[in-house]
Amino acid sequence: MYVMEKRLHLYVSRKNALTWLMALCLVGSAVVRIAFPGLKGSGNSLEVWSQIVLPVAATLLYVLIVLLNGKEMFYKTAIPVWMMGIYYAITPHTVLGDNPFLIAMYCTCILFYCVLYTVITSGKIRYPWLLAVLFLIPLAAVFYAHSHWMGMPSGSPYAITRVLADYLLFGGLLVLCLAIRVHRDGEYHPTWGDRNDGRKIRTLAPMAQITAYFQVERNTCSNLFEESFEITHIDRYIRQKRREGLTDFGITHVLLAAYVRGIAKYPQLNRFISGQKVYSRGNDIQYCMVVKKEMTVESPDTSIKVHLHPGDTAVDVYHKLNAAIESVKSTQELDSSLDGLIQYLNLIPSIVLKFVVWLLKLLDYFGGLPKFLVELSPFHGSLFFTSMGSLGIPPIYHHLYDFGNLPCFGAFGCKRRALEVLEDGTVVQKKYIDVKFVLDERICDGYYYATFFKYYRRLLAHPEVLDNPPEQIVADID
Repeated sequence: MYVMEKRLHLYVSRKNALTWLMALCLVGSAVVRIAFPGLKGSGNSLEVWSQIVLPVAATLLYVLIVLLNGKEMFYKTAIPVWMMGIYYAITPHTVLGDNPFLIAMYCTCILFYCVLYTVITSGKIRYPWLLAVLFLIPLAAVFYAHSHWMGMPSGSPYAITRVLADYLLFGGLLVLCLAIRVHRDGEYHPTWGDRNDGRKIRTLAPMAQITAYFQVERNTCSNLFEESFEITHIDRYIRQKRREGLTDFGITHVLLAAYVRGIAKYPQLNRFISGQKVYSRGNDIQYCMVVKKEMTVESPDTSIKVHLHPGDTAVDVYHKLNAAIESVKSTQELDSSLDGLIQYLNLIPSIVLKFVVWLLKLLDYFGGLPKFLVELSPFHGSLFFTSMGSLGIPPIYHHLYDFGNLPCFGAFGCKRRALEVLEDGTVVQKKYIDVKFVLDERICDGYYYATFFKYYRRLLAHPEVLDNPPEQIVADID
């Protein structure tokens, strides 16, 4: 299990009636500002943007984050809170005159609240109930401003609008404080700096943290690894599995299951680099591969992605992988959701498509690529494994992709026989399979890679251990 020391993970549930009451109050606040702004006809576009558009956008964004991502990403509500803070920081200049002391005190109260809200929702303070108490800070500042607003001419629509909208806003936020809960499942939950496909590693050695800034491109940071595995035991194991009913069980399932088991003991192999930062996929091992409907030159191909777990056995890997392959091959045309997306992209004019791809790379750099695109992308994953043996050729060193974050590309060739001389002079014939890997050297050091592949070799020498789940799944560091 992943437990981040000294950090709470707060959340709110859509099943809680208080959450919906908060949404009702905040939407009501936005409606009041839009319907009765008191600024119509002012002719000052800057004032309209700062006094209406900004608070309305912040209010609605807060509601959307809570309702859509409140279970896992409640900390992101700090973004609209800072937008509200900017709005309230601009406000006193219109009602408090030119008194620099009053304006400084007012803005300090708002800033102090925004900072503490961010810290508390990030889980760095272990008392979430402080949020309710902290509302006294901005409330006091806003109530002070209210005394000036209400001092305007009787019935001023500006004063009435501001007071009513603010009461609805703070009332809704105060209600939500009563709905906040703490995750106590012992699992890791996202926080600032994490991506939707991985959590940021924050305790790396200084050199490991800065390496990716000097070595930017994935292909210039690739290590090439080649190994030959004697497969007598593997062949015997495959025949046994086929007798048990796994008719399509083959060498791919064994090599992949052994890799998954290796990650259970050496989790750093499930890391990746994005935006010059190191991330871990945790227990989500994303295996990518190319599928062809028929082994012909004319047959189209497509990519699939299979989600595996470090605790998976060889049988689990077999069922998950074959289910993903059959779901694609069973269609009349060999097609996947990725192919459908690419067809739409191909409709875009070339010059616009070039900009779209640049935008996707920019979003990916900052971890803002939508989750459904990351799921479709064959460039985002833990491992890409391809069988050159099915093509009747030796394995190749396949390059990594500069787009995405795939850190490992493996290829294995067809079986070969070799004559070897034993110590007593006897000549025996053995069967081997050659495997080649291209690895991103930045996710872990060389000693770690070497230790992993020695363990990988031991697993393939005794594939029967893959029938049982691992005794322990080692967690990556925070």
